[in-house]
Amino acid sequence: MDQRYGQLKDWVGQALLAFDGFDANNWQLLPVSGDASFRRYFRANSGGKSWIAVDAPPDKEDSRPFVSMADALESVGVSVPHIHQHDLQQGFMLLEDFGDDLYLAKLNETTVNELYSDALETLLVIQSCRPAAGSAFPLYDRTLLEREVALFSEWFLQKLLGIELDEDELQMVGFLFNYVIDSALEQPLVFVHRDFHSRNLMYRPGQAPGVIDFQDAVEGPVTYDLASILRDCYVSWPDEQVYGWVEEYRLKLIERGSVMPDAVHFRRWFDLMGAQRHLKAIGIFARLNIRDGKSGYLADIPRTMNYLISVAAKTEELKPVAGWLVQKVLPCMRKSQYFEADVLDDWIVE
Repeated sequence: MDQRYGQLKDWVGQALLAFDGFDANNWQLLPVSGDASFRRYFRANSGGKSWIAVDAPPDKEDSRPFVSMADALESVGVSVPHIHQHDLQQGFMLLEDFGDDLYLAKLNETTVNELYSDALETLLVIQSCRPAAGSAFPLYDRTLLEREVALFSEWFLQKLLGIELDEDELQMVGFLFNYVIDSALEQPLVFVHRDFHSRNLMYRPGQAPGVIDFQDAVEGPVTYDLASILRDCYVSWPDEQVYGWVEEYRLKLIERGSVMPDAVHFRRWFDLMGAQRHLKAIGIFARLNIRDGKSGYLADIPRTMNYLISVAAKTEELKPVAGWLVQKVLPCMRKSQYFEADVLDDWIVE
């Protein structure tokens, strides 16, 4: 293994001396996974117990937001991994181990209602999180929203597909970006996890789902995390079922004293928030392939594109965008080396 692995193992070995049952002469530190960042995760095992060790190189990853958000979420009762120890100067953390059972692997037609019910109850608690006195969460403002949707143009259209937009197309894409951002900025502000989906929820039988990867949390639109989980880039469900969950969530917000619009308006917020997120996600998936050599996320672009086309097609002002995506962008995807035609056919109804 590399030098940082050796440094991490030495640090973890020292940190675990504080735990009963840890055998300094008989333990292992094994890779668990990486993610879409420069962070790496390892599992430390000793005496039938386990912990998660995080390697987040400080020159590439700032772990302070993770620690801050973990403390805030834990304080309101969200099941986040407890931070046993951390050394932010080295970029090392030792966390509670939630196991390996991602929501994504457990979701099916039989389990989805129960699992999503638990996830949405957890989301209600997450949205109640408030910053400590004298501090504030970063704001999901127009600048950040614009920076995110711009990833779609730069990394997906231009760099992955080689599409150069003409003046009319630039105006149309700009209209799309502003339309979804204006909708986002209409919404009440809550704590936003910002990546609340089936790969960041851990299934734990008889317990609330474990919530991970929350370090980029902000204060932002009330439907953002709802769209993340119900319009998940990694799994999809029929519209009728999704909108049923959306309405149930709206009613729960009202029960808890939140002022919400009627069902039609709230659903519009949800759809357009999903479109903003999917523009960002498509751009990120393309960037992960081009810049970081992580091609696995390309397989999730057709599903995510289908969401985007669907929202544009049923939004009167965005119907020209839907037509352009089908008539211009999809043919480029079909010609691209990155997408299989049969996969596009499976996901995208033109």
